[in-house]
Amino acid sequence: MAHAAPTLMEMFAAVVAAPSVSSVSPQFDSGNREVSERLANWLADLGFRTELMTIPGHVDKFNVVAALGEGDGGLVLAGHSDTVPFDLERWNSDPFTLTEREGRLYGLGTCDMKGFFPLAIEAARRFRADDLRQPLTIVATADEESSMDGALELVKQGRPQGRYALIGEPTGLRPVRAHKGIIMESIRLIGRAGHSSDPSLGVSALEGMYQVLGELLAWREEMQGKHRNPLFAVPVPTLNLGHIHGGDNPNRICGQCELHIDLRPLPGMALEELRGELERRLRGRLGESALQLEIEPLFSGAPPMETAAASPIVRESEALTHQEAGAVAFCTEGPYFQQLGMETVILGPGDIDQAHQPDEYLEVARIEPTVALLEGMIRRFCVEPEAA
Repeated sequence: MAHAAPTLMEMFAAVVAAPSVSSVSPQFDSGNREVSERLANWLADLGFRTELMTIPGHVDKFNVVAALGEGDGGLVLAGHSDTVPFDLERWNSDPFTLTEREGRLYGLGTCDMKGFFPLAIEAARRFRADDLRQPLTIVATADEESSMDGALELVKQGRPQGRYALIGEPTGLRPVRAHKGIIMESIRLIGRAGHSSDPSLGVSALEGMYQVLGELLAWREEMQGKHRNPLFAVPVPTLNLGHIHGGDNPNRICGQCELHIDLRPLPGMALEELRGELERRLRGRLGESALQLEIEPLFSGAPPMETAAASPIVRESEALTHQEAGAVAFCTEGPYFQQLGMETVILGPGDIDQAHQPDEYLEVARIEPTVALLEGMIRRFCVEPEAA
């Protein structure tokens, strides 16, 4: 067998103990070097060829890419090694200390989703390179919770290569083959302030935003009439008006107003096309207005994803879990692995209801079924690829 690595529970404790918060707010953001080096070292001890891939523009942030076996296909087990920020005062135990109570493993990242990596490594340690006819690759990315820059760097590098990918995001061990995308946009109108007693003294950005809001609601109605996918619990694209601020005093004409929106498209709807349509519609609605319109992405966005129901990895995940593959509204790195040429399924032991919450936990009862599931996936796509 391969060299010894830490026990499963030792790995759980170690990944939880290594802080790896990513955030768009610099005061919360941190690197992921410690957890990345631990994963890379454990995988190297098991005979994997490991690499720490730097993320341009980020200090102390890395992707881990580790491969066992040779070939041009095989299986990629993937996830992200970062977590969201946390509210310490709302936790009943130390977020960075693995704590077991009442059949649950508590700790930051146990569910979403550092806890997936000890399970993947536990399944992988049951195989040697000589057992594999196609390679097994384990990938841990940086910054999924903020910028997706880790996954974007994988696409830029064209690595890893594989035929199929399983991403261990929290799905309650139910296979997912589709999810919506997301864009968040800032829409800013700049007018001219003036005394409220005479409207001719200014240009009201707040009144202009009334026109913008009307156009957005009309666009949402059109999109929902045109796009529908019954695989989703909410079968239409959604557009949420999430934040608005403008003006500074009742007796001044509003000189500037800003709106933030969240748009979640269905598979088949391209992000850049949506951004282009957003700008075209708003500029058309404002017409010859003296208002200045500025539209900026609040982050790069994440594409929607859909893998065909007939895909071998979808069928295998359904056979191993005895559940039909479905769809979710949250986003993952799945589209980026699809861009690398892999048929992708989302399937992990955590529950999305526990993600991003105080006292985040993973059910102990999920551990053995997950390891068995991953072992089965490795066997089908790496040991016996012709069976798949």
